[in-house]
Formats: sequence, structure tokens, C-alpha cells
Amino acid sequence: MYEDIVKHYPDFPKPGIDFIDVLPFLHDKAVFRQAICAIDEMCTAPNVATVEARGFLFSAPLLTVSDHVDTVVPIRKKGKLPYAEGDLRKVTIEKEYGSDEVYYRLSDLAAAVPTGDCIELTLLDDLLATGGTAMGIAQSLQNELVDGKKVRVKEFVFLVELPDLKGRQLLETIAPVRSLLQVEGA
Repeated sequence: MYEDIVKHYPDFPKPGIDFIDVLPFLHDKAVFRQAICAIDEMCTAPNVATVEARGFLFSAPLLTVSDHVDTVVPIRKKGKLPYAEGDLRKVTIEKEYGSDEVYYRLSDLAAAVPTGDCIELTLLDDLLATGGTAMGIAQSLQNELVDGKKVRVKEFVFLVELPDLKGRQLLETIAPVRSLLQVEGA
């Protein structure tokens, strides 16, 4: 159903990478609404942690349409999150085309809705390739103790999954993986 919506850009951002663009979901109000409702069904935790920028586009609407998603925890690139001393956490991630750093705030995790003795999160992103970004973030989050509560990644949710790159197998060592669309041979 969504196969014709995503666009492919070969050799971007470097040769050998087939960039999958999810921004065309924003070109059609009905398709976007359908995608948000499908994502909502895949997210079972009350809190969604998501990576800028495309992850924000697909997680923020959950706050208005979902009966069970209560909080979005933003994860941003260097220099994008204002913070108080001791609040910021750095995560080094491995992408299919190099390493990078992202950051989250403990205060955003503290604002999350607890589930019993832990803070459960759905980790949502636009694309699952090798799984390096999601794995690095999940490992970091699950090492946190916020107001005496452990953080637990309950599931991973992606708009697009590239099964050939085997990111699912890596992430399923932590939690179940769900995706809206699988693109073979990308």
C-alpha cells in the first residue's frame, strides 16, 4: 500500500547508499492520517522516544490521535537541545555510512509516564537499515535510572525497514520490531 509513496535516491548521501525518502507521506493528507493511525496501533508504550527530524513528523501527531501515547521524548543532534548541567546524555551511533552522535535529556525521560516500576518506551524512527542508530539509543536509554525507575524499550517501530540489511535481527535481541513497510533490495 505504501510502496509507491516512498522515493529512492541512489548514491545519497554517498555512493552505494540508496536513500529512502519518507517525506512524500506529507504530500497526501489521507495517506499521512492512515500512516499515523497504523503507527499508533504498533506503539503500545505510553511514551515514544524518537530521533530528529523525520521521526518527529511521525511521532508528534500521536499525541493528538492516540488514546495511549502520552509523551514524546526527543532525541536530537549535537547542539540542538538546551539543557541544565547533568541533564544531557550523549549517544554515539553507528549508521550504515559512518558514526554520529545524538542526545537526549533526562528531564524528558522524567516527564514520561511510568508503567509500574519502569518507564516503557517505544523507540520510533523513519528507517531501519543496519539498526545501529536504534541499537545505540536503546542501549543508552536502558542504562538510565530516572526517579528510581529503570527505562525499558518495549518495542521498535519504523516507517520503512530494509530487511536485506538485517537490522531487525540485531534489535530483536532487545525488543520486538514492527515496521509499516518493508523495502527489499534497497
